[in-house]
Amino acid sequence: MMKLLQYTLLILAALSFIYPFIWMISASLSSELGIGSLTLLPVDLTLRNYTTVFERIPLGHAFINSLLVALVTTGLVLILGAMVGYALARLRFRGRNLIFYLLIFTMTLPFQITLIPNYITMVKLGWVDTYFALIVPFVMNSLAVLLFRQAFAGLPQALIDAARIDGCGELRIIFQILLPNIIPTVLTVIILTFMGLWNEALWPLIVIRDESTMTMPQMVTLFSVGGRADAQLGVKLAAAVMLALPILIVYLFFQKHFIRSMASSGLKD
Repeated sequence: MMKLLQYTLLILAALSFIYPFIWMISASLSSELGIGSLTLLPVDLTLRNYTTVFERIPLGHAFINSLLVALVTTGLVLILGAMVGYALARLRFRGRNLIFYLLIFTMTLPFQITLIPNYITMVKLGWVDTYFALIVPFVMNSLAVLLFRQAFAGLPQALIDAARIDGCGELRIIFQILLPNIIPTVLTVIILTFMGLWNEALWPLIVIRDESTMTMPQMVTLFSVGGRADAQLGVKLAAAVMLALPILIVYLFFQKHFIRSMASSGLKD
């Protein structure tokens, strides 16, 4: 009886998360008059909402911008996060624990606190309306450093010692010896970083004004609230669906590794 209750609650919880997304897809394929029905099947099936989006905004170019920014930044986060995490986990130097605790502290600060200082920095460097403004502020990720530190700390020291005896340098140890042994952590960092960057709309709205450099979330946000959608809910939902699909696809491919890493990444000192 207890198990039946647990499964019932889990199913209800899952449906509460899945239903809005399924309805969004269904409504985006419905006519404007049929959106209010709240059914899981499209009413008066049509692709007009999607064609309208592409007619009114350069969504394809914005998609390429978002993909470029997300991939480049995720790659840099992996490289820098792995190097800093390795240093904090395996190298002995004065102030190591202080640096680690400062990183933990920065994770408690909302990104909005640093918006003005970061914007002033971008202006001083002349990076407004460039890809640098979208990439550089995100290349050092505290969560990635934390995950890599914990993963490296869980590996045997003998593995590193054997690599050093064979003549490996520190960079080769990190990227050729250690990283292949923590693939779930690597994939978790990739998923979390990519998702965060793909969904970021506030920062691009501040530093990007040139339409040719706009990311997809920024373009969809301006499209939905800026008047181009002409108050058509179906068109707004179609744009939202296209924005969410890449994230959904990435998660479906890597969900096993993501869940495994999150389950085994308990903090240890």
